[in-house]
Amino acid sequence: MKKDLINLKDLSTKEINGLFDLAFKIKKNRKKYNHDLSGKTLGLLFSKPSTRTRVSFDVAMNQLGGDTIFLRSEEVQLKRGETLADTAKVLSRYLDGLVIRTFSHGEVEILAGESSIPVINGLTDKYHPCQALADYFTLIEHGKDLKKIKFAYIGDGNNVCHSLMQGSAKLGVEMWVAVPGGFEPDKDILCEVSCEADKNGAKILLTDLPQEAAKNADCIYTDVWVSMGQEGSENKKIEKFKGFQINRNLVSLAKKDCVIMHCLPAHREVEITSEVLDSPNSIVWDQAENRLHLQKAVLLTLMGDKKI
Repeated sequence: MKKDLINLKDLSTKEINGLFDLAFKIKKNRKKYNHDLSGKTLGLLFSKPSTRTRVSFDVAMNQLGGDTIFLRSEEVQLKRGETLADTAKVLSRYLDGLVIRTFSHGEVEILAGESSIPVINGLTDKYHPCQALADYFTLIEHGKDLKKIKFAYIGDGNNVCHSLMQGSAKLGVEMWVAVPGGFEPDKDILCEVSCEADKNGAKILLTDLPQEAAKNADCIYTDVWVSMGQEGSENKKIEKFKGFQINRNLVSLAKKDCVIMHCLPAHREVEITSEVLDSPNSIVWDQAENRLHLQKAVLLTLMGDKKI
């Protein structure tokens, strides 16, 4: 049966934990899965540049015995007017799965709706589900009980924040979101996750005070302040985010064993200082590596015979 990964809202808590369990097994015994996707091909249709998403999916397929084809959106027939629906139908005849990384979330929904193969959201303007899955997996790996931690997201209420909120609501996490006025998460998504949070014992709280979010936090997380496609308003936006930088003073408010996370790429000395990013509390490199293991779990589940 075809199933897509468009956002975390579509996954149950059981399915998310199933992906975590599989990713742990894969990371512990990489060779065991070397041929599980042999003969299968994953398409990577990208409109945005990428380091971690592209390389981790590419390497994941290679290590699972499959292949990838990288397609820049401007180099396929979309640029000449072929519709997304037609593109989806054609690619479904060649590929076994498709990752799309683009600007509009609506494009992913169209591709998923018209494809007969699994479609995976590699990032849109609204969601970044693969990143959030790897993030929560990394916290568990570092001994954090998700139901007992205070998770502080400090920065822009963007696509990464949206997916982390969805994960928080599903997994029972107390998540504080500290954003400057005017940069809050999408209201509809906030409403949706608040309802889900109530069912699972989670809390999602908004503040415009980064100190309030950081106080006694078990994890402090940030992202770039100016995302791809927002260039041009850079100086104005950075001015609004003054006071939201993850630095020594802010981290001093958190618990001593508080871990620091960043989905990368990091703009050092802007949203986070090098002193914090490179500190012993930083787990950003494990976080980046775990994109590989989580994506293997996603690929094996959607394109292979693994059940979660």
